Amino acid sequence: MAQNVPTDGQVTARIPEIGAIMLDTARDRIGEFRGVAGPYWFLRPMRGGIEWEANPEHVRPATPAERLHAETARANARSRGSLL
Repeated sequence: MAQNVPTDGQVTARIPEIGAIMLDTARDRIGEFRGVAGPYWFLRPMRGGIEWEANPEHVRPATPAERLHAETARANARSRGSLL
């Protein structure tokens, strides 16, 4: 179950479920939520690759259109054999 954690002492962010599709607005990248380390959230690119740290203040759930785009890209990468 998700829980609340302070991100800057005043704002409380809700931790998403592992695997939730999120948008890092600071980087304009979509990734799967992988966990928390200190004040940061870890997101992994949908097409595979290295996780990145994201400030929770700049992360929001992906819209249905963003999810569809990311899931299509992941399926295409899987069919090419380039998904890690």
